[in-house]
Amino acid sequence: MSVTQTHRQSLSPELARLTEEIEVYAREYGLDFYETFFEVLDFEEMNMVAAYGGFPNRYPHWKFGMEYERLNKSYAYGLHKIYEMVINNDPCYAYLLECNHLVDQKIVMAHVYGHCDFFKNNIWFSKTNRKMMDTMANHATKIRKYIDKYGLDAVEGFIDVCLSIDDLIDHHSVFIERRTKRKKHAEEEAPIVKKIAASEYMDEFINPREFLEHQKQKLEEDRQKRRRFPEDPQKDVLLFVVENAPLENWQRDVLWMIREEAYYFAPQAQTKIMNEGWATYWHAKIMTERALNDAEVIDFADHHSGTVAAHPGQINPYRLGFELWKDIEDRWNKGKFGKDYDECDDYLEKREWDLGLGLGREKIFETRRVHNDITFIDAFFTEEFCHQKRFFTYQFNPERGVYEIADRNWKSVKEKLLFSLTNFGQPFIYVTDGNFDNRGELLMEHRHEGIDLRVDYAKDTLKNLFSIWSRPVQLKNVVEGKGKLLTFDAENHIERKIDG
Repeated sequence: MSVTQTHRQSLSPELARLTEEIEVYAREYGLDFYETFFEVLDFEEMNMVAAYGGFPNRYPHWKFGMEYERLNKSYAYGLHKIYEMVINNDPCYAYLLECNHLVDQKIVMAHVYGHCDFFKNNIWFSKTNRKMMDTMANHATKIRKYIDKYGLDAVEGFIDVCLSIDDLIDHHSVFIERRTKRKKHAEEEAPIVKKIAASEYMDEFINPREFLEHQKQKLEEDRQKRRRFPEDPQKDVLLFVVENAPLENWQRDVLWMIREEAYYFAPQAQTKIMNEGWATYWHAKIMTERALNDAEVIDFADHHSGTVAAHPGQINPYRLGFELWKDIEDRWNKGKFGKDYDECDDYLEKREWDLGLGLGREKIFETRRVHNDITFIDAFFTEEFCHQKRFFTYQFNPERGVYEIADRNWKSVKEKLLFSLTNFGQPFIYVTDGNFDNRGELLMEHRHEGIDLRVDYAKDTLKNLFSIWSRPVQLKNVVEGKGKLLTFDAENHIERKIDG
């Protein structure tokens, strides 16, 4: 069932007044966002929308039901509570939980306006589909038609395969022209058959036209075999498969829809820390300076402290992002940047440094516009920030059977953070040959850039890719400096050593 088929409450007069009031505050601070519509949902409806990834209408698939059950039980046992959701769309849509206290609804509204500003103005969202609400509904309609025509098992099974590889995309390809027009080199010109030297009147006997055409055809076939396919390694595995796999039309359409949705969600993963930190920064700013009344202070403090609390064993993106935005604003207000500040060796002088520049607000808006999480951490996660906020890395001690602090060095902490964010912490996989050994087999390569390959995951992925490619699928990998080729040939997984 889609949420559009259930009863959704319109805003009460009081909530409608608060949305208008907080929108005015947000715009006065300089936030810029598309028109935003709020709707009130009960907890079951909120869990349903959350299970659908924030959209009220998605194609039927068991994974959404499974996620709904998980969220429902988690809510029933008091393990979690979804306060808000917002969709990157034009206009934006946001949902309020019916049972929230009024102060919570105000926090959520301010938080949502922060997200909406980020969606509209951050460059990494500039290529996303701003009518994705309609697109998702269209995808749902198409897939339901395919289910009616080809059967639930066939369509759902194919979607399972597509979803297992939906992260094999090129997140930066929307900004970069990867496939440029080929420039013909001398060796790529149309093949020329060398003729045997002969006098003009004997030429047609010494070099028969049929023989020359036959030789030219052979040379052309050899040249085509030598050409790489693709010409350069391709990171967007889904695009390569969509364009070249022997799929039926409905399968190609479904895979294209899954790919389109993967690209829509990619910027949200690329900017999770920035986006949540930005929204948290603005809900704190708007509430504490404009929207909060005396009776709501304690409830606000309780809610906000829970939002930015440290989570054992994992990074809280709300906390890290919020603290970084505050630090950036403070540094640029006080002039804690540039050559003079960086070269100052006096700890007390740097701590008290204040040039009164007042550039903080301008700097955070500039940063919000151009960065993603990786460049954000790389540029602003400083030694002072790391020590002040007490970040560290940890590892498991097998002798004691506990996790222990491994390193407090800020460079180690920063490096580990960046590695966890690079390519979403997933290995880099490229298609290198779509006609491997001239047998129509698919060859991919794992480029090790700090992220190891899970062989069990790789084998499952090869098996699923085989069901799409219909020919053996292979993956080159390097383990401890030694090359290894993983293959799935419809029946068996094969591993063999190759030259690294």
